[in-house]
Amino acid sequence: MQMSEKRIIFAKMLIMKNKKTILGVALLVLVILIGLQFNRCSHVIPTGKKVVVCIPVYGQSLALGEEAVRLTDFDELRDNYAGRILTQRMDYTFGYFDDIEWREQLKRMIHYQKRSFELSIYRMGECLAQQLGEDTLICIFPGGRGATQIGNLNKGTKSYAKFLNDIETACKSAKDRGWTLYVPAICWMQGETDMTDYPDYNYKQMLQQWRKDISKDIRAITHQTQDIRLICYQPNALTRADQFRENNYESHEVEVSQAFVELLSEDSLFCASGPTYPYDFVREAIHIDGYGQQAIGKLAAQSALGVIRNQAPFKGLIPLSVVSKEKDVQIVFNVPNPPLSFDTVQVSKPSCYGFSVVTPKGKNIALSVSMEDDIVTVHCSEPVVGCKVRYAVNGEKSKSGRLKGPRGNLCDSQHHWCYQFGKIVK
Repeated sequence: MQMSEKRIIFAKMLIMKNKKTILGVALLVLVILIGLQFNRCSHVIPTGKKVVVCIPVYGQSLALGEEAVRLTDFDELRDNYAGRILTQRMDYTFGYFDDIEWREQLKRMIHYQKRSFELSIYRMGECLAQQLGEDTLICIFPGGRGATQIGNLNKGTKSYAKFLNDIETACKSAKDRGWTLYVPAICWMQGETDMTDYPDYNYKQMLQQWRKDISKDIRAITHQTQDIRLICYQPNALTRADQFRENNYESHEVEVSQAFVELLSEDSLFCASGPTYPYDFVREAIHIDGYGQQAIGKLAAQSALGVIRNQAPFKGLIPLSVVSKEKDVQIVFNVPNPPLSFDTVQVSKPSCYGFSVVTPKGKNIALSVSMEDDIVTVHCSEPVVGCKVRYAVNGEKSKSGRLKGPRGNLCDSQHHWCYQFGKIVK
């Protein structure tokens, strides 16, 4: 056989191989498309006049459930509530988030769920479905980006734009079905990176501005009249910051935690879910586990339900005032469900149940703690004026969670846990 004939045969074989490859790819795509269509058609989406309450979660890795092994069964999430819990596409394709749109679409097409984690909004959605009528649907989805400061999640960033696009998708998808959609609130889960990276800006001001921007932009899409509230958890990862020392009088890390307390106390557009320290963290590091996500979701549902029903905003267990009494510090708390108590079972007991009083020279002078009604008194070894009283500002280096991380034992009868804080004593 001559060389030219061999080349012709080889070329024919190559063409046949390529045809088989192309045919295989085409068949694979066809199977995926058929599967997607079957998935859409095999589950009956509610019909008739409905109101869609859209409450997504936005932030960094905890908002996205990073490392939290998924506990929620998506089929049960759909079937147990008559299909009333939906994604932004008004369907049931949960678990396909990516911060880049085309990758998210690809994950959905090929049913890629290896990074489908437990999200707080799954439990929140269930709690809301149990409380709201059958004519109300609940739309939930995540947004944001892991390991990202608030300055890189605000208006003008890709994450913000994608989140807004998802809101627009939800609004259009609902409208196409003849439903009315509005956004009463957004769950905020962000702040760990701002504790550890020491950015040069005021976190409290940045978060207030983010809420103003997103409220304006979403209302332009939904045409709703009411402002959008933020339901805020609280990051507690102080000990992961390189410069953190629990007796430092000046502490940037505490400023981030305190920002949440001040916003809850001062601004009616901010509501509480809860801090993260009462829960287990994966490897005692940065991410709460699936059960912690569910606990935050249940708390978020309580705030969300109040917003939907136009009730006073839920403020959580936070300090209202701090008063000096010679060598004592008296702290008056907002207590959602009295009485106050110290729980040393769920959270291991640190010194003084998590309270400390730090002098300008960096000395902790707290000796003991007592409680009466909604007042906690910290008894100290020296006069307290000019000191800073703190709660849950402690813990082992780089540890997080209820056993070794920054923590405290103060909670109410329904286990609303006290937010981490640091306030000057006057």
